[in-house]
Amino acid sequence: MQRRKFLKLAALSAATTAQRHSLAMMLGAQATPRPNFNGVSGWQPVWDAALTALAGNIATVPHFGSPVLLEGAVYAGIWQECGPLEGLVYAGLRQYVPALEHAPAPLRIARANHMAFFALQREDGQLPADVKKEEVGFGQIQMVVPIAATAWELAQASGDEALLTMAYHACGRWDAWLRKYRNTRGTGLVEGFCTYDTGMDHSSRWAGIPNACPEGNAKLCPPLASLPRLCPDLSATAYGGRVALAAMARALGRQNEADRWEQDAETIRQLIIARLYSPEDASFYDLDAQNHFVKVRSVVLTRVLGEHVLKLEIASDRAIFDSIWSRQLHNADAFWVPYPFPSVALNDPLFVRPIPRNSWGGASQALTALRAPRWMEHYGKGADLNLLMRQWVSAIVHSGSFHQQMDPVTGAFTMADPGGYSPAALVYLDFVRRLSAA
Repeated sequence: MQRRKFLKLAALSAATTAQRHSLAMMLGAQATPRPNFNGVSGWQPVWDAALTALAGNIATVPHFGSPVLLEGAVYAGIWQECGPLEGLVYAGLRQYVPALEHAPAPLRIARANHMAFFALQREDGQLPADVKKEEVGFGQIQMVVPIAATAWELAQASGDEALLTMAYHACGRWDAWLRKYRNTRGTGLVEGFCTYDTGMDHSSRWAGIPNACPEGNAKLCPPLASLPRLCPDLSATAYGGRVALAAMARALGRQNEADRWEQDAETIRQLIIARLYSPEDASFYDLDAQNHFVKVRSVVLTRVLGEHVLKLEIASDRAIFDSIWSRQLHNADAFWVPYPFPSVALNDPLFVRPIPRNSWGGASQALTALRAPRWMEHYGKGADLNLLMRQWVSAIVHSGSFHQQMDPVTGAFTMADPGGYSPAALVYLDFVRRLSAA
């Protein structure tokens, strides 16, 4: 998208947003529309409860002045792996969000969920892993959906040229930091030093590995023989970020830089496939410091697909995707369970049961569901996405509240923590909206 076209879209978006907010204020919050959805009985009260839960999670955090959408429940902050995406999804629901006095509009919240990370970026280029009420965290990298990608999508949706410029420079510096401090083996892939780097708490994937880096410093790798690992999901995040940086560079009229970002993206994409895919298991795995696969079949698969690392127009990539889909993600014994997708395959011997709270060892996580539309339609799995969405909507209606994770077989949510978890509320609202349009 060229700069002139971007500015034209910016003006149109601003006018549309102003008209929408003016209409909402004139009619009052009660007149805010709902989707035309009849797929699950009793869905309307839960819709209203989800909007209320999100409104209750909008708050300020120290060191950043604008209100943000918090993770909610027991998580009093925003995390790089999910906060920007949650803001983006919330912005996509803006026509359904009541315009209340003194309440920031969804687009403003989405912007803040990105700007908090950019504003607190360190001089060396490191972005915070999290911005919490009690602290700003730099003890891990904790990235999944690239902040560059969500910032680019938000800039297009809102016509925000200032955000585009800020995101381009901040995310470029972040990519440089990752190359400098998370490529210690010189492979060109992104390395994982600790469990929290991938946000997969209590996962059998990271058994025996420290949660965070030593001294709360993400530059330091724990002194274990198996570390650092080459991680397919962290590398896919870098790939997706570079693809977005190329698009941003084009919008800013920086064609030479766009070409370089595209080349760098393609380099890491090919490395992910060549080094981190196991044809024997139809899975992407971490590769430890002894060049052994860490063989836990997990939602790393969905994270790699989330950045469209496999290109269907390339025959070898299509063959890999078809194998992953048939043998893993659409296999009823592995990931295609009644409530997809479990964080570890159901038939993996390291699936953790009974399911504890905050566990990426087996539970189906709301964050994984929230990310599913980013790849399933792209790979031609729209009908399967609709089924997944209906299952999640039904489970949330049945529970009547918004929790982090559920049993992938029964659909029963883990109730140890209080409700009000923003990703689950966003899953419900976004899925109902999408199903209504289907």
